[in-house]
Amino acid sequence: MSSYAFFSAMLRFVAAKTEAAAQDARTAEMMAVLRRIAGTVEQGAEFEVAGNRLELTARALAGFAAFLQKSILPEAVAHGNQTGEVQIRWSVDTAMDAVSTLLSRAALQEGQEGLPVRIALPPPPA
Repeated sequence: MSSYAFFSAMLRFVAAKTEAAAQDARTAEMMAVLRRIAGTVEQGAEFEVAGNRLELTARALAGFAAFLQKSILPEAVAHGNQTGEVQIRWSVDTAMDAVSTLLSRAALQEGQEGLPVRIALPPPPA
């Protein structure tokens, strides 16, 4: 298992919670994206996003980061869980960096057949 198991677990947790709360097709599609990323990062430190899925993936990752920041991070802080806090903050920052990259690339490719984008994760927190 990779050193990104915590990130993969958070992606799956948020996907399950979000899907249970909102059962529309668009949300299900975004949660499937999070699960796919989770499976990929269990194997290594990067994932690839198809050119026609850049904006959808960016939206899914932004929602993931918002969920962590609003619902999970305050709990970790309140309980003094320093390891959890560091992992959550890393996950939020990493997801938002990926959002920025994906949206930038989507804007550059607008009107073209989109090329895939590879997102390399930074080293996991110690």
